[in-house]
Amino acid sequence: MINRVEKLSLLSEMIAFAKYDKEINTIEYNFLLGVAKQLGISREDFDYLIEHPVTYTHLKSHSERIVQFHRLVLLMNIDSQNSKSGATKLYNFGLRMGLSHESISKVLYLMESFPNKIVPPDVLIDIFKTQYN
Repeated sequence: MINRVEKLSLLSEMIAFAKYDKEINTIEYNFLLGVAKQLGISREDFDYLIEHPVTYTHLKSHSERIVQFHRLVLLMNIDSQNSKSGATKLYNFGLRMGLSHESISKVLYLMESFPNKIVPPDVLIDIFKTQYN
C-alpha cells in the first residue's frame, strides 16, 4: 500500500502530464479528481496540487508503477488531439518510473488496435509481466 506522500506524488505527476503542453481541460480535471478520490485525497488538496506540485517520489512497487502507467494511458487518451506528442510524453514518463522501454513501446504500439486506444488492464499487465520475468 502506498503512503500519502506517494499518493500526492502520483497525482502531481498526473497533473504535470495533463499540463505538459497546455492547461487542464474539464474532462481531464474530472478524471484526475476521480483518481484523487480513489486515492483518498481531498478536493482541496487536489486543487492545491494543481498550482503547487510536489516532488516526484519513485514508487518501489513494480505493480504500483504499472497501475500508474495505466492511469497515464487513460489520461492521455482523454485528450485525443495530440496523440504523437502524448505518446512521446507517456514514453518518457514510463521510463522515468523505471519501466521497461520494450514494454512501454509495446503498449504504445498495441494502443492503436483497441477501441479509443485504451489498452485493457489485463493486456497491459501481461505485457509488463512478460518483460519483468
